[in-house]
Amino acid sequence: MASIRNSAVAGMFYPRDARALAVELDELLGGVEESGVRLGFPKALIVPHAGYIYSGPIAARAYDELGAARGIVRRVVMLGPVHRVPVRGLAIPTDQAFATPLGNVPIDRAALDEVHDLPQIVQSDLAHLQEHALEVQLPFLQRQLGEFALAPFAVGNASVQEVAEVIERLWGGPETLIVLSTDLSHYHPYADARQIDHSTVTRIAGFATDLDHEEACGATPLNGLLEAARKRNLAIKLLAACNSGDTAGGKGQVVGYSAFALHEPGTDVALDDAGKVLLQIARGAIESKLFGSASTADAPWLKQNGATFVTLTRDAALRGCIGSLQAARPLGDDVAQNAIGAGFRDPRFPAVTAAEWPSIRVEVSLLSMPKPMRFADEPDLLAQLRVGEDGVILEADGRRATFLPQVWDGIPDKRQFLRELARKAGLPDDVRLGRCRVWRYQVIKWTE
Repeated sequence: MASIRNSAVAGMFYPRDARALAVELDELLGGVEESGVRLGFPKALIVPHAGYIYSGPIAARAYDELGAARGIVRRVVMLGPVHRVPVRGLAIPTDQAFATPLGNVPIDRAALDEVHDLPQIVQSDLAHLQEHALEVQLPFLQRQLGEFALAPFAVGNASVQEVAEVIERLWGGPETLIVLSTDLSHYHPYADARQIDHSTVTRIAGFATDLDHEEACGATPLNGLLEAARKRNLAIKLLAACNSGDTAGGKGQVVGYSAFALHEPGTDVALDDAGKVLLQIARGAIESKLFGSASTADAPWLKQNGATFVTLTRDAALRGCIGSLQAARPLGDDVAQNAIGAGFRDPRFPAVTAAEWPSIRVEVSLLSMPKPMRFADEPDLLAQLRVGEDGVILEADGRRATFLPQVWDGIPDKRQFLRELARKAGLPDDVRLGRCRVWRYQVIKWTE
């Protein structure tokens, strides 16, 4: 019978009930301030591992970077420090899965077999049994990635090179994400901790490999990751940092937290180049249906999940518009299907014909992840809206509609904008906007 490592800190570090945990994850990820439209995702993340009430917002900022990784990342190599059981080397479990309230995460035995011959690798279920540093990351990963396999390492006494060697051997391609779990300084007064952690964050950003455990409890695995990342010329970006005195604790003795994303060189996609490809896909999809012609585009970033709208215009008048609000399928497929929808399935217009096609222009909008807006009442909602920037989703009584940011050009008044959006959703004119659920997003658009 396959052995499963049961969750050890559910009900303490995060909710034990699956529904409550899902709600908390949605709140934490939804609370991440918009960081704009993204193409690509990190190779590695550095994240904290305290209870969600303390470090959850910082961890969420890192995991928000994985919006495009779902369906691509299939293996997570995770390293964190041991807090309870001393270990010489890097401990791996014999278990077949790690359990959380959201379900079981299978252990990637093939990955662990790849490093099993290294002398620094030891088997120890005991090292993992009560360890929280890795466990608290799993619900975030389940929420963002869906299905994946885990290669977990509880790191004790090990050299920089020993840790880096394991990471190098499991580096893989875009299917592999590396997660490093560590907090920063522990139990200093608030002002002192801020000074200490500022220095530590600066050293991490500089790929220091001599961090000590007074600076970061996960210094041993962190030094190894930074060594491997430095050799591969990864770019590192600080996403967020604070301490428990900023979140849910007092300021007498605090714990520091930070989040970093590390990207491989050459993985960035120029937005202008991406736009040309997406427009080509949209036009090609419609022409394939009209004329039977076929054009293809193949690039790794097109396999990332994305949400797009395709808009068709003729003589500057709308001729069709269909899109996706959530990134649920590969970006290339999403654009192609939405182009066909805009051309042939928009119920407001007849299907596009071959005769008129030469006079039609195509626009593709790429959406950021919609974020829920939190507001006290209608005036507060109106005050938060950004004219010309925000795409808005409005929902009430089971009805929902969206306006792209481009709609502000024709309706610059905030109240009228929301009233027209509510009307589009089929809601009555007297609907109370302050009682509606509202999300906003940003777009990058390309027009022929």
